Amino acid sequence: MTIDIVTIFPRMVEAGLAEGVVGRACAAGRIDVVVHNLRDFTTDKHHVVDDVPFGGGPGMVMKPKPFFAALAAIRARRGTPDAVVLLSPAGERFTQAHARRFVEKAHLVLLCGRYEGIDERVREALATDEVSIGDYVLSGGEIPALAVVDAVARLVPGVIGDEQSVEADSFTRGLLDYPHYTRPAEFEGRRVPDVLLSGHHEEIRRWRRDTALKRTADRRPELLHDAALDADERALLRAWDVPGVHAERQNKGSK
Repeated sequence: MTIDIVTIFPRMVEAGLAEGVVGRACAAGRIDVVVHNLRDFTTDKHHVVDDVPFGGGPGMVMKPKPFFAALAAIRARRGTPDAVVLLSPAGERFTQAHARRFVEKAHLVLLCGRYEGIDERVREALATDEVSIGDYVLSGGEIPALAVVDAVARLVPGVIGDEQSVEADSFTRGLLDYPHYTRPAEFEGRRVPDVLLSGHHEEIRRWRRDTALKRTADRRPELLHDAALDADERALLRAWDVPGVHAERQNKGSK
């Protein structure tokens, strides 16, 4: 998989790419990530990438021309991308579904904004997707870009050694993950649930299923509307009388 990232802070992005799962994936050649300095695509001696906004107002806006030049250079050197993703607070909330869709693309380009934002013509003419990692303000798109790369890289075959670990990740079925424990069995008066020490695999499976479902119902009930639930899980939701969820899931399951 090929990924290009366009930013005015390449060292910030490169540092994040050098560690952990993504760093190992890059070193092993599972993903090919190149970071481009947007300032390299300017034509003035000061490498200016921003200007005052039309209509007035605070801050500066990133100019369109360097982004257009950067995309043209990427196409010439690396081929036409399958998707150009603009990291923006105005974008769709980035989810595991986006990560699964992006991993099917052979070539992604991620555009990182700064200041008050990027000239709208970049979104209109270049971006195929616009995503946000949450409803809060960051200084730029570099951290969101790293989040997208990390989420996508985990899904590339061979990046995670234990494929079952990826399948069990939170949000894979639309649910939060179940609680995890390791040694010691008791720590500062808190004991691991007995079922996890029982060696009874079916009981452990049920406990993990039930606690994941309960945790989701308690903390993120809106996820249950689109979660891939089986008949037993729908029955549990009905028994727990989760407001606004169990009846809808029951109707969907009966079709």
